[in-house]
Amino acid sequence: MVCNERVPALDEDLKKTLGPATAKVLAEQLGLHTALDLLHHYPRRYAERGELTSLAGLADQLDEHVTVVAQVADARIHTFNGGRGKRLEVTITDGSGRLQLVFFGAGVHKPHKELLPGSRAMFAGKVSMFNRKLQLAHPAYEPLGADASDRDAATAFANQLIPIYPACAKLESWKIAKCVDAVLPGAREAVDPLPTALREGRGLVPLTEALLKIHRPATKADIEDARRRLKWDEAFVLQVALARRRHADAQLPAVARRPAPGGLLDAFDAKLPFTLTAGQQAVSREIFDDLATEHPMHRLLQGEVGSGKTLVALRAMLAVVDAGGQAAMLAPTEVLAQQHHRSITEMMGELAEGGMLGGSDQGTKVVLLTGSMGVPARRQALLDLVTGEAGIVIGTHALIEDKVQFHDLGLVVVDEQHRFGVEQRDALRSKGRQPPHLLVMTATPIPRTVAMTVFGDLETSVLDQLPAGRSPIATHVVPAKDKPHFLTRAWERVREEVEKGHQAYVVCPRIGDGEDDPKKKQAAEEADRRPPLAVLDVAEQLSRGPLAGLSVEVLHGRMDPADKDAVMRRFAAGEVQVLVATTVIEVGVNVPNSTVMVIMDADRFGVSQLHQLRGRVGRGSAPGLCLLVSEMPEASPARARLAAVAATLDGFELSRIDLEQRREGDVLGQAQSGVRSSLRMLAVIEDEEVIAQAREEAARVVAADPELERLPGLRGALDALLDAEREQYLEKG
Repeated sequence: MVCNERVPALDEDLKKTLGPATAKVLAEQLGLHTALDLLHHYPRRYAERGELTSLAGLADQLDEHVTVVAQVADARIHTFNGGRGKRLEVTITDGSGRLQLVFFGAGVHKPHKELLPGSRAMFAGKVSMFNRKLQLAHPAYEPLGADASDRDAATAFANQLIPIYPACAKLESWKIAKCVDAVLPGAREAVDPLPTALREGRGLVPLTEALLKIHRPATKADIEDARRRLKWDEAFVLQVALARRRHADAQLPAVARRPAPGGLLDAFDAKLPFTLTAGQQAVSREIFDDLATEHPMHRLLQGEVGSGKTLVALRAMLAVVDAGGQAAMLAPTEVLAQQHHRSITEMMGELAEGGMLGGSDQGTKVVLLTGSMGVPARRQALLDLVTGEAGIVIGTHALIEDKVQFHDLGLVVVDEQHRFGVEQRDALRSKGRQPPHLLVMTATPIPRTVAMTVFGDLETSVLDQLPAGRSPIATHVVPAKDKPHFLTRAWERVREEVEKGHQAYVVCPRIGDGEDDPKKKQAAEEADRRPPLAVLDVAEQLSRGPLAGLSVEVLHGRMDPADKDAVMRRFAAGEVQVLVATTVIEVGVNVPNSTVMVIMDADRFGVSQLHQLRGRVGRGSAPGLCLLVSEMPEASPARARLAAVAATLDGFELSRIDLEQRREGDVLGQAQSGVRSSLRMLAVIEDEEVIAQAREEAARVVAADPELERLPGLRGALDALLDAEREQYLEKG
């Protein structure tokens, strides 16, 4: 590795400073390409000289690359194969736990001389299990004792906190530290993005000082100063980007859409067999106020499972149709699009048959458009849209195709927006004569801080009140391996519900039928864990075993769309008693007669996903029951997640748990933007106050200087942290 004496430019490729081999590893393994990237690769934690790093948490990091600081307790060479083979076993300790290191063959000589009992070192390697004991096989290590042979390393770490960097198998933490040393002088050239008044008013240290302190702190106070400043950078730059998006949206023209008195919306409300909840009324007022303005609405509608988001969205669509426009609802799957079309036409009745025999004079046509439709039906739907005959269209990505033209698109409703890519949403919005209003719906409750970041360019409405008549859902964990009789009882409960005239879901992680990925299967076997259960296998076993005699059918994503729709129609009609399905039923599926759900291998699903699945039962007057089946041991983190789901029906609380359990959340949506998260220091749950304050400051800055002409440092930070691809993501979001 080359370490030049000169100060590297911050935008310079790391090859010039560190050499091609090291630069290649940093780029490929850690996504670091320039000196600035490396300066923003912050230590994960710090080890103190004379204080050993805890080994207690390593059981939760199986198969992960870790760095530990510990003391050698014992080191012994063992021979095997008649003395021809050698194995060095070293036991290290930190006072709270012990860990075994193992070295083989010719690799035993150096560590045997250096890793003497009583010596300290940093060790890095992948945590594995052997003979039921945790170990690191052939770990890299760096001696830390005062008598270490590497005087440069000893001097570098003397009297300092030791930074432990996020590392990889090919580049250990201490090697990354040496790379940082090579570029750290360049921190003096870093341009401060924060306006001086803001920085001084908040008591934040300058950026250069923060970078020096985060990488080479002298005291714990240095670390806190640096972290506080760097969190502000991330929060503020992101909020400025979002504030600029909101400001730009406010300048766009749009057609105001006000519902006509005595029109379609009033006719629909008059025929509703129930009263809207106070929450539905309040959110509808917010949406109608937005629709009445001459710039595009950008609103996020989030709410609990079963809170009536579809009804609120439908009323918004009817208001737009009342005002002479058209509304399009984009759903992520054909099953969900068909379900929405079915439920909306049922709710509207004759109002959904405008221009048709027996339809209402006040009505409009509601059409479905999916990729699997036959040519005649598709041609008619396209004709209804371009002529304006259809006021409402519900569809999948098929809505985005070039052939689809609208007479006057006024509102786009995106259901479960996180399932769509940026280009898909933008392509549909571009089909309006002027930018249409946008309503984004999500059934996944989102903590306030995430709403201020992921959806920071949207105004937020929350539905947290369930309609009257909804029944509670009881949730229980079924430990299938420890207590197999519990699983037997679960199938008895399913049969009991069916005998009462109700229906059941059984959810499995995969489909089956030869879909196994050999690599995944091998990984499962190596982890001493069977592959996840499959829909087709489970359905067959249930039909021949505990649920024999009941009507059991399957539903999964690889089925022909017509077959999927037919199954859902039979299930909705009560002809199918037990539906064995994948997560294709996760959102939108509404069969009030379904009262029980059994989720197989529930530990393989995320917290929020389990909450979504559970929301498919208890949608009628009868109580709901959700059984989470797992073979994981009681003390495992997976079982703790399931216990959390069983303990509360509060989706917002579960979303916080879900977020806290993720090691690194990607606030801008990694799957959608295609790039790494820009948040390295900011924690969206812990730093709610910083994010809220940054949002206020960003709004003030952008209102005074939308193009940031007087703040070139901030403009540069936007270009660096929110590169062209992510800027595009924000603009299209």
